[in-house]
Amino acid sequence: MTKLLLSIHVLASILVVGPIAVAASMFPRYARQTAGEDGHSVGATVLLHRICSGYAIVGVAVPVFGIATGAQLGVLTDAWLLTSIVLTTIAAAILALAILPGQESMIESAAAVAAADGTGAGAGTGDGADTKRAAARLAGLTGVFNLLWAVVVVLMIVRPGSTTGA
Repeated sequence: MTKLLLSIHVLASILVVGPIAVAASMFPRYARQTAGEDGHSVGATVLLHRICSGYAIVGVAVPVFGIATGAQLGVLTDAWLLTSIVLTTIAAAILALAILPGQESMIESAAAVAAADGTGAGAGTGDGADTKRAAARLAGLTGVFNLLWAVVVVLMIVRPGSTTGA
């Protein structure tokens, strides 16, 4: 049972967190382009946001199977696992409370400006400086999100005190 839980946990981590990390990292680039005349960038930002928000919902499976695996292995009180849980919680909070709302705000802003200028092409004549600042903030938050996941992965592999010799 432990091997099945661990396999599901690792697969969920790769197949769920990976797309969020990539899509969230790409979002600021396309959002900055909405400050120009590129109508395709607005569609790309909507798609990238949809990927992030959809996979975030499914992403709950990662800690659920991780905790189930930890329980099976009897390591729920180990410092490396508790640290991983805290870092995962922080990453989830950054995603849910800052990245996703930031993406929504940028999409709404681009759509409002596009409707106001009548081109439907993006921010066009809007304040590109605000868009670029918001995109830079999102890029930074996404970098922190991805760094937290990288640390969690390292903790999962190294597992201080592990008997596997790693």
